[in-house]
Amino acid sequence: MKKRVAILGIYHESNTFSKGRTSWSDFAEGHLFYGSEIVDRYEQAHHEIAGFMEGMASADVELIPIFFADIIPGGRIDKLTYDRLKFELLTALEPVLPLDAIYVAAHGAAVSEEIRDVDGDWLQELRKKVGQETPILGSLDPHANVSMAMQEATDALIAYATNPHLDQRMTGRKVADLLKKILFDQIQIKQELIQFPAVISIEQQETAVNPCRALYADVQELLNQDGIISHSIILGFPYADVPEMGTALILISEASFDTTGLKIEIRKLFQSYFPQFIGTKIEISELLAEKDNYEKPVLLLDMGDNVGGGAQGNSTFLLDAIEAAGLSNACICIHAAALVEKVVKFEPGDWLLLDLNAGNPANRKAPYEVCVQEIKQGKFRELIPRHGGQVDYDMGQTVLVKTKSGNFIVLSSIRVPPFSAEQLRIYPIVLEELDWIIAKGVNAPIAAYRDICPTYFKVHTPGECNADATQFKYHYRRKPMFPFEQIDNYA
Repeated sequence: MKKRVAILGIYHESNTFSKGRTSWSDFAEGHLFYGSEIVDRYEQAHHEIAGFMEGMASADVELIPIFFADIIPGGRIDKLTYDRLKFELLTALEPVLPLDAIYVAAHGAAVSEEIRDVDGDWLQELRKKVGQETPILGSLDPHANVSMAMQEATDALIAYATNPHLDQRMTGRKVADLLKKILFDQIQIKQELIQFPAVISIEQQETAVNPCRALYADVQELLNQDGIISHSIILGFPYADVPEMGTALILISEASFDTTGLKIEIRKLFQSYFPQFIGTKIEISELLAEKDNYEKPVLLLDMGDNVGGGAQGNSTFLLDAIEAAGLSNACICIHAAALVEKVVKFEPGDWLLLDLNAGNPANRKAPYEVCVQEIKQGKFRELIPRHGGQVDYDMGQTVLVKTKSGNFIVLSSIRVPPFSAEQLRIYPIVLEELDWIIAKGVNAPIAAYRDICPTYFKVHTPGECNADATQFKYHYRRKPMFPFEQIDNYA
């Protein structure tokens, strides 16, 4: 008789420093799927759900898709929305019980207006519903803030190992492979969470370069031994003011394997890297002073207005600097639904004054004089694995305008992170011929633009995702924690 395995999840990265809130309509306009809709949406995607389904395809298993809710990072989930999400998930699950196992697709950094550990909350409720004997395995984003409640509610959690996240589908396959061993080979495992009193600065979280590259290699070497089944480095999400905020490691081993000494070595290793977690912040004035020395196009990553971290995507800070320096041939995408509604009343070729300060008071006060170039719907597809694992995107109605100085602005109605260069290619802009491309992100856009931009800089900019975490006022984080406080003799 086939083993019955459910697929479900609630996936959100919540920025508690954002003034915005995430509502049910946000999920409904994003990714809110029931039953077979999950298969239809993700079977061919670059997503962990696709990888899990692929990994289980050859097993004697009946996959039962239940419920999956996912929306791009934003402010905290409002109370009614989270209550409804949890109710919908548990209600959809009820008719298919009992199950032999459950796969959960979670992010790990969700926060609601009332509950700071949303992932721990719904996973604990799920555990109560199915009992202790049903294996619950899941995948996580390494930008999770993993809690003991999450660890205790699940048998195994495996995070992506790359940032930008290019191994999401592979991560789903890893979860499937482990679940098959549990279901069919009866292996016994244990999961341990090692939380470190430190947070890695967001611009240092690119896994292909140091310090992350060296850290990942050292951890792999240390844990490459019999008895260890899986390990996941959790980079952490500094924009969530929660007790579990910070860097961690999830260790999955054979149930009988003694990890006592190994956990001490792991702590020593991570502590040796703490000083490298701070990073160096680069200002736009420094970069523009050397503007003639870079191979173009240059990708300027606007860290403070990082849409992938929950920011609104409406800052013109870097464009303002480029215009003030008398530079042209740049392109930026701005989320500005109210401005789109205004500009679509004009025709291509019309000139108008565009007040970008109204949407974000930090933008320059003087309006931009712009010429309307084109108006179109902002749907696009990304067929190559990129950060986020999605294929289909929709920016709503969009407008392309060009400033008097010769810089392009794409105005979008719907906030979409810059995970794909196709976001700009919906318009006849030859990206390779630009001098500057401004992307609202830190690490994720690198994958989208690496074949276009030979040069990229992570720029220290103001906003809800300021790269200097010490600038935020935390109420719930652990103390002491590096870099806020000095850590001595932690290991």
